[in-house]
Amino acid sequence: MTNLEGRRILVAEDKFFIATELRQELEKNGAEILGPSASIDAALRLSRTADSLDAALLDIDLGGEMAYPVADALLERNVPFIFISGFGREGLSEKYADTPLLDKPIVMHRLHAFLSGLFP
Repeated sequence: MTNLEGRRILVAEDKFFIATELRQELEKNGAEILGPSASIDAALRLSRTADSLDAALLDIDLGGEMAYPVADALLERNVPFIFISGFGREGLSEKYADTPLLDKPIVMHRLHAFLSGLFP
């Protein structure tokens, strides 16, 4: 398990059950969740205005739109993030080739492994 005590993590996921599962898992491990955001606009607002943000979990396809504007806003703030996708890296911009990608369906031990990489 990853100790996320005090970490503020943005969750941007448009599938209600996945967003709820992520929120519950992260909160169980001590994180404070911003969101979940189900749209680009909501995720952008949080990514730009949150006082502090330690990381983000970002569904690549939010409501039928590519979440690149949110990813760019996170990069501008030097906030590490993990993409989430049910389609693997297919169609992913080369700009994000080095960004960690968590496949759907999400396996929680893989999520913790990715988060451990962000918070060594």
